[in-house]
Amino acid sequence: MIKVLVNGAQGRMGKEAVKAISNDAALTVVGEIDYQDDLATAIAQYQPQVVVDFTAASAGFANTQTILNAGACPVIGTSGFVEEQVKQLQALSKEKQLGGLIAPNFSVGAVLMMKFAAEAAKYLPDVEVIEAHSPQKEESPSGTGLRTAEMISAARTASPMTTSDKELIEGARGAELEGVKLHSIRLPGVVAQQTVFFGGLSETLKIEHNSQHRESFMPGVVLACKKVVERTELVYGLEHLMD
Repeated sequence: MIKVLVNGAQGRMGKEAVKAISNDAALTVVGEIDYQDDLATAIAQYQPQVVVDFTAASAGFANTQTILNAGACPVIGTSGFVEEQVKQLQALSKEKQLGGLIAPNFSVGAVLMMKFAAEAAKYLPDVEVIEAHSPQKEESPSGTGLRTAEMISAARTASPMTTSDKELIEGARGAELEGVKLHSIRLPGVVAQQTVFFGGLSETLKIEHNSQHRESFMPGVVLACKKVVERTELVYGLEHLMD
């Protein structure tokens, strides 16, 4: 069985991860720690092959470095990574010959939503992304929103139309990444939702995904734990392990 250490095991996502991993015959949870525990010491103690991290966005980069330097495969569910950090971690994983994953979203449905959005962007370049999470979400936009914008930008074959930049209230038009507008909503009662809203000539297209419970992310977590041990390099996005 593949030995897994869960970091952030007392959080909402961490608790679901412990449950899902424990219920899979190919995996075993060898340790459960939280943000206040020393990660490097825990890896030395429990000797996991995989470390699943569901702590905080602010700790994600350092935790991934710690996991790789300790000789384990990281499966990272915290977001907030910038491109340069991902490149540094990929170089480190390649040096260590260790597989790993940074996942903006572990939901299979959300990954499909992003892939479908990238396909639609080839034909409908005018698009905005609206993502919603609970008020406890540490950062805005979400990792899913950022990843979606990146995929749309890479897939576009034409430029979007020019719109007015005049805002009566600053921020009314949202943030922007690579020419894609991003809007973040934080409300109680929401787990994770995202709508990719396309406009065309006398038509619109909406691609929407809604996670109603954190258990929706767990098939992706389980898949990642099994797949990263077969790899020798870290990837960004669950789609790389699904295909």
